[in-house]
Amino acid sequence: MSSRFAFTIAATDGRARTGSIQMHRGTIRTPAFMPVGTAATVKAMKPADVAASGADIILGNTYHLMLRPGAERVARLGGLHGFMGWERPILTDSGGYQVMSLADLTKRSEEGVSFKSHLDGTRHLLSPERSIEIQRLLGSNIVMAFDELVPTTATREVQAAAMERSMRWAKRSRAAFDAGGEHGASNAIFGIQQGALDEGLRKASADALIDIGFDGYAVGGLAVGEGQEAMFGCLDFAPAQLPADQPRYLMGVGKPDDIVGAVERGIDMFDCVMPTRSGRTGQAFTRDGPINLRNAKFGEDQGPLDAECACPACTTWSRAYIHHLVRSGEILGAMLMTEHNIWFYERLMADLRQAIAARELTPFANAFRARYKRGKGE
Repeated sequence: MSSRFAFTIAATDGRARTGSIQMHRGTIRTPAFMPVGTAATVKAMKPADVAASGADIILGNTYHLMLRPGAERVARLGGLHGFMGWERPILTDSGGYQVMSLADLTKRSEEGVSFKSHLDGTRHLLSPERSIEIQRLLGSNIVMAFDELVPTTATREVQAAAMERSMRWAKRSRAAFDAGGEHGASNAIFGIQQGALDEGLRKASADALIDIGFDGYAVGGLAVGEGQEAMFGCLDFAPAQLPADQPRYLMGVGKPDDIVGAVERGIDMFDCVMPTRSGRTGQAFTRDGPINLRNAKFGEDQGPLDAECACPACTTWSRAYIHHLVRSGEILGAMLMTEHNIWFYERLMADLRQAIAARELTPFANAFRARYKRGKGE
């Protein structure tokens, strides 16, 4: 195994696995949830507080950072780790999803995607080579291949064409990463499986990625509106098409019960904006389901957000106080809610790892789902 990247499976329970990824910046315990630090910050949290929640790795975003402050500037200022003060591993996405969803006047070609910035209207071209270059300038530890995403509602012909182009781009991404000198020699790159909900397309994509060879593999193109049932239907076959001895990353997922179901189906890594975005809009995750702190019934509730949570927000302040902060638009409200939600997600991952190691995942998952859905928290 390479010292730059080594994945070890410590225990399995059904299709679920628990283990670790060893990298030069630290160990990532799996299954892992990566808080999203889109613009070189996990919104409303300091890096030390993110680490205190149990997070071993965070995610940065190629598209947003290339536009502001610029990848070359980040490189001059010490790379993403030094710039934002986070010493543990960072995974960067390729920017493809944001180009498709945020940018104006996009034009796709075999070369890449040209687009107009949603910030200032400037024109840019994001190609596999430029995406990898940006991620290298950022100092990414896990680099994602550049891919083309189309909706799951697109025709099979459109899905097949996008998947096949993504595989050509994956080969170019791998070559660009390998040409990256010291960065390529000391970090890792993941390929991204595409093919929407089609088992045959997913298999063709997986085979093409395996032929190229990557350090890990992502299941892409899900959590884009298809619904949990359809997503789980795809995860019933997609992870098994990827190598069993390398990490499997489900991009952009998701809700706590999405994560539990995906872990049961063999997924090792997750990211989602939900805990941070929900924290800023007044929603807290609890074992009894999400609660809306804007609700007037919390105005004199002296209990914590979650009686079973050890985060600073739950051990120090009441629902009534946080309700007041949220209703008043105070910044501290968003900070405390976000911190709690990240702690909740990281505690869920720790519980999942423990349940898999004890071969008790099914009873744990069933009990979690029953309580989470029954409570609804409202």
